[in-house]
Amino acid sequence: MLAYTVRRILGSIPVLIASTFIVFLVVVNAGDPVANFATSRQPAPSKAAVHAFARHIHANQPVLERYWNWITGVLHGNFGPSVQANLNIGHDLFTRFRVTVTLIAAAMVLALLLSVLFGAFSAIRQYSASDYTITFVGFLFLAMPVFWFAVLLKQAGIWFNEATGSQFLGTIGEKSPYLNVDTPWNEFVDHVGHLVLPTITLALVSFASWTRYTRASMLEVLNSDYVRLARAKGLRRGKVITRHALRTALIPLTTVTALDIAAILGGAVVTETIFQWHGMGEMLVQSASTIDVYRLMAWLLLSAVVVIVFNLLADLLYAVLDPRIRYD
Repeated sequence: MLAYTVRRILGSIPVLIASTFIVFLVVVNAGDPVANFATSRQPAPSKAAVHAFARHIHANQPVLERYWNWITGVLHGNFGPSVQANLNIGHDLFTRFRVTVTLIAAAMVLALLLSVLFGAFSAIRQYSASDYTITFVGFLFLAMPVFWFAVLLKQAGIWFNEATGSQFLGTIGEKSPYLNVDTPWNEFVDHVGHLVLPTITLALVSFASWTRYTRASMLEVLNSDYVRLARAKGLRRGKVITRHALRTALIPLTTVTALDIAAILGGAVVTETIFQWHGMGEMLVQSASTIDVYRLMAWLLLSAVVVIVFNLLADLLYAVLDPRIRYD
């Protein structure tokens, strides 16, 4: 297992370098930050200031040299200069990453619990009213755009606060600006209240598709020979489902979850924008609007690393879920 993990990590390095180089070429040619600097300032900056800005962001260097300086700088913890003065991209990236991880982790845990529970139940009660209801709800959330669903939940949160006279459901930001940090319990409750609506938004969108995968996988396993044999031996139905069928049925869901992490990150961008969280979503929007090349590359690099890590974890979980799988 350890040797396999090391090989996968080493094999991911050239993939990461090639992908970042291609993305770097796209980002560099997506706009001109120097021209944006020269036209967006009032009063208009002098030519000397424009040339100094170009040197600051390395816009006067060839593309290959810029990429080499950037990738070698990343290895030393330097993510490059930002178009915003005095902004440390590395500190900004990891500060926002902690905010986004909280949202994504909560949403993934909730989505996985719901999809396993309802997907397995739907398969066990195939063609029943419960199965049709879960299927309908799944397709309903699958068809909902993330931004539209998030806006609905945000408005519902505002109505709830007005009806109850409380401010428990936070609809703006990841925490209240007036929070009394001297009381840890109030801080915890405030964070939970702000986490509820964005988490539900991301979780239900993922739950919709993951439930269908769980149901299909569970149906296939329930009709397999070894499950029939376990039942023929006299094992209780609940034990057969939980210890034999469900464990095997989770393997496809593990794959889908790892592959969907990129889609979840994309959904987090929309969700954070609507709920005005100061996470990686806001960072991406700001970087794209200001043509902040190195800040945008930092976002893309960290996102790529997250996707690679999740795919590796999915492969390793195969051996845990299915004892027949071994990595040499």
